[in-house]
Amino acid sequence: MASTRRDEILEIAATLFARRGYHGVSVAELGKACGMSGPALYKHFASKEAVLAEMLVGTSEELLRVGRSRARDLAPGAALAALVDWHIDFALRHRALIVVQDRDWSSLPDEAREQVRSLQRKYVELWAKQLRLAHPVLKPVAARARVHAAFGLLNSTPHSALLPDDAMRDTLREMALRALDIRP
Repeated sequence: MASTRRDEILEIAATLFARRGYHGVSVAELGKACGMSGPALYKHFASKEAVLAEMLVGTSEELLRVGRSRARDLAPGAALAALVDWHIDFALRHRALIVVQDRDWSSLPDEAREQVRSLQRKYVELWAKQLRLAHPVLKPVAARARVHAAFGLLNSTPHSALLPDDAMRDTLREMALRALDIRP
Protein backbone atom coordinates (compact mmCIF):
# COMPACT_ATOMS: atom_id res chain seq x y z
CA MET A 1 0.00 0.00 0.00
CA ALA A 2 1.29 3.46 -0.87
CA SER A 3 2.61 5.42 2.09
CA THR A 4 2.97 8.87 0.51
CA ARG A 5 1.36 10.76 -2.36
CA ARG A 6 4.55 10.18 -4.40
CA ASP A 7 4.31 6.43 -3.71
CA GLU A 8 0.67 6.46 -4.76
CA ILE A 9 1.54 8.22 -8.01
CA LEU A 10 4.32 5.70 -8.67
CA GLU A 11 1.92 2.78 -8.10
CA ILE A 12 -0.69 4.24 -10.43
CA ALA A 13 1.96 5.07 -13.03
CA ALA A 14 3.34 1.53 -12.89
CA THR A 15 -0.12 0.09 -13.53
CA LEU A 16 -0.77 2.46 -16.44
CA PHE A 17 2.69 2.01 -17.97
CA ALA A 18 2.39 -1.78 -17.68
CA ARG A 19 -0.98 -1.72 -19.44
CA ARG A 20 -0.22 0.76 -22.20
CA GLY A 21 3.50 1.38 -22.19
CA TYR A 22 5.37 4.44 -21.00
CA HIS A 23 4.87 6.24 -24.32
CA GLY A 24 1.19 5.25 -24.40
CA VAL A 25 0.36 7.27 -21.27
CA SER A 26 0.24 11.07 -21.33
CA VAL A 27 0.92 13.31 -18.35
CA ALA A 28 -2.73 14.38 -18.50
CA GLU A 29 -3.90 10.74 -18.32
CA LEU A 30 -1.52 9.98 -15.46
CA GLY A 31 -2.69 13.07 -13.57
CA LYS A 32 -6.34 12.16 -14.10
CA ALA A 33 -5.74 8.60 -12.86
CA CYS A 34 -4.14 10.14 -9.75
CA GLY A 35 -7.09 12.47 -9.20
CA MET A 36 -5.36 15.67 -10.32
CA SER A 37 -4.66 17.62 -13.47
CA GLY A 38 -1.65 16.70 -15.57
CA PRO A 39 0.20 19.91 -14.66
CA ALA A 40 -0.44 19.26 -10.94
CA LEU A 41 1.70 16.15 -11.32
CA TYR A 42 4.69 18.48 -11.66
CA LYS A 43 4.30 19.40 -7.98
CA HIS A 44 5.46 15.87 -7.23
CA PHE A 45 7.79 15.02 -10.14
CA ALA A 46 9.78 17.17 -12.55
CA SER A 47 8.58 15.17 -15.57
CA LYS A 48 7.01 11.91 -16.68
CA GLU A 49 10.56 10.70 -17.29
CA ALA A 50 11.33 11.44 -13.62
CA VAL A 51 8.37 9.26 -12.61
CA LEU A 52 9.79 6.35 -14.62
CA ALA A 53 13.30 6.94 -13.26
CA GLU A 54 12.20 7.03 -9.62
CA MET A 55 10.01 3.99 -10.17
CA LEU A 56 12.77 1.81 -11.58
CA VAL A 57 15.66 3.11 -9.48
CA GLY A 58 13.49 2.74 -6.37
CA THR A 59 12.61 -0.83 -7.33
CA SER A 60 16.26 -1.78 -7.69
CA GLU A 61 17.15 -0.06 -4.42
CA GLU A 62 14.40 -1.93 -2.59
CA LEU A 63 15.36 -5.31 -4.04
CA LEU A 64 18.98 -4.83 -2.98
CA ARG A 65 18.25 -3.31 0.46
CA VAL A 66 15.73 -5.95 1.49
CA GLY A 67 17.74 -8.74 -0.15
CA ARG A 68 20.81 -7.81 1.90
CA SER A 69 18.72 -7.69 5.05
CA ARG A 70 17.07 -11.05 4.41
CA ALA A 71 20.35 -12.84 3.63
CA ARG A 72 22.34 -11.34 6.50
CA ASP A 73 23.81 -13.79 9.01
CA LEU A 74 22.35 -16.89 7.33
CA ALA A 75 24.12 -19.98 6.02
CA PRO A 76 24.43 -19.86 2.21
CA GLY A 77 21.54 -22.25 1.45
CA ALA A 78 19.26 -20.50 3.91
CA ALA A 79 20.34 -17.11 2.55
CA LEU A 80 19.48 -18.17 -0.99
CA ALA A 81 16.12 -19.53 0.13
CA ALA A 82 15.45 -16.20 1.87
CA LEU A 83 16.45 -14.31 -1.29
CA VAL A 84 14.20 -16.50 -3.43
CA ASP A 85 11.29 -15.97 -1.04
CA TRP A 86 11.87 -12.20 -1.05
CA HIS A 87 12.05 -12.00 -4.84
CA ILE A 88 8.91 -14.11 -5.26
CA ASP A 89 7.04 -11.94 -2.78
CA PHE A 90 8.16 -8.83 -4.64
CA ALA A 91 7.30 -10.29 -8.05
CA LEU A 92 3.82 -11.35 -7.01
CA ARG A 93 3.06 -7.97 -5.40
CA HIS A 94 4.60 -5.84 -8.15
CA ARG A 95 3.85 -7.51 -11.47
CA ALA A 96 3.39 -4.12 -13.15
CA LEU A 97 6.89 -2.98 -12.17
CA ILE A 98 8.40 -6.06 -13.79
CA VAL A 99 6.53 -5.35 -17.02
CA VAL A 100 7.60 -1.69 -16.99
CA GLN A 101 11.24 -2.61 -16.28
CA ASP A 102 11.20 -5.05 -19.18
CA ARG A 103 9.38 -3.00 -21.74
CA ASP A 104 10.27 0.61 -20.95
CA TRP A 105 13.94 0.24 -20.02
CA SER A 106 15.06 2.17 -23.09
CA SER A 107 12.94 5.18 -22.03
CA LEU A 108 14.97 5.67 -18.85
CA PRO A 109 17.30 8.67 -18.82
CA ASP A 110 20.96 7.62 -19.10
CA GLU A 111 21.81 8.52 -15.50
CA ALA A 112 18.89 6.50 -14.11
CA ARG A 113 19.72 3.58 -16.41
CA GLU A 114 23.27 3.53 -15.02
CA GLN A 115 21.95 3.67 -11.45
CA VAL A 116 19.62 0.75 -12.12
CA ARG A 117 22.40 -1.26 -13.79
CA SER A 118 24.74 -0.65 -10.86
CA LEU A 119 22.10 -1.67 -8.31
CA GLN A 120 21.16 -4.74 -10.35
CA ARG A 121 24.80 -5.84 -10.57
CA LYS A 122 25.04 -5.58 -6.77
CA TYR A 123 21.84 -7.60 -6.39
CA VAL A 124 23.14 -10.30 -8.75
CA GLU A 125 26.44 -10.38 -6.83
CA LEU A 126 24.57 -10.74 -3.54
CA TRP A 127 22.92 -13.88 -4.88
CA ALA A 128 26.03 -15.16 -6.71
CA LYS A 129 28.18 -14.82 -3.58
CA GLN A 130 25.75 -16.97 -1.59
CA LEU A 131 25.52 -19.47 -4.45
CA ARG A 132 29.33 -19.79 -4.62
CA LEU A 133 29.47 -20.26 -0.86
CA ALA A 134 26.90 -23.05 -1.19
CA HIS A 135 28.70 -24.52 -4.23
CA PRO A 136 32.41 -23.61 -3.98
CA VAL A 137 33.29 -25.33 -7.28
CA LEU A 138 31.16 -22.85 -9.24
CA LYS A 139 33.11 -20.20 -11.11
CA PRO A 140 31.84 -16.61 -10.68
CA VAL A 141 30.50 -16.46 -14.23
CA ALA A 142 28.62 -19.76 -13.77
CA ALA A 143 27.12 -18.52 -10.51
CA ARG A 144 25.97 -15.28 -12.16
CA ALA A 145 24.50 -17.27 -15.07
CA ARG A 146 22.47 -19.40 -12.66
CA VAL A 147 21.29 -16.31 -10.81
CA HIS A 148 20.20 -14.63 -14.03
CA ALA A 149 18.35 -17.81 -15.04
CA ALA A 150 16.57 -17.85 -11.67
CA PHE A 151 15.64 -14.19 -12.14
CA GLY A 152 14.23 -15.03 -15.57
CA LEU A 153 12.00 -17.61 -13.96
CA LEU A 154 10.91 -15.39 -11.08
CA ASN A 155 10.42 -12.31 -13.25
CA SER A 156 8.19 -14.26 -15.64
CA THR A 157 5.46 -13.90 -12.99
CA PRO A 158 3.43 -11.22 -14.82
CA HIS A 159 3.12 -13.61 -17.77
CA SER A 160 3.16 -17.05 -16.14
CA ALA A 161 1.23 -16.69 -12.88
CA LEU A 162 -1.72 -18.79 -13.92
CA LEU A 163 -2.21 -20.25 -10.47
CA PRO A 164 -3.53 -18.52 -7.36
CA ASP A 165 -0.72 -16.60 -5.64
CA ASP A 166 -0.10 -19.15 -2.86
CA ALA A 167 0.20 -22.02 -5.34
CA MET A 168 2.30 -19.88 -7.69
CA ARG A 169 4.58 -18.93 -4.80
CA ASP A 170 5.15 -22.61 -3.96
CA THR A 171 5.77 -23.50 -7.61
CA LEU A 172 8.22 -20.65 -8.16
CA ARG A 173 10.06 -21.41 -4.93
CA GLU A 174 10.49 -25.07 -5.77
CA MET A 175 11.62 -24.33 -9.33
CA ALA A 176 14.04 -21.52 -8.37
CA LEU A 177 15.67 -23.51 -5.56
CA ARG A 178 16.11 -26.47 -7.92
CA ALA A 179 17.59 -24.20 -10.58
CA LEU A 180 20.09 -22.92 -8.00
CA ASP A 181 20.65 -26.50 -6.72
CA ILE A 182 19.62 -25.53 -3.19
CA ARG A 183 17.82 -27.90 -0.86
CA PRO A 184 16.45 -25.95 2.11
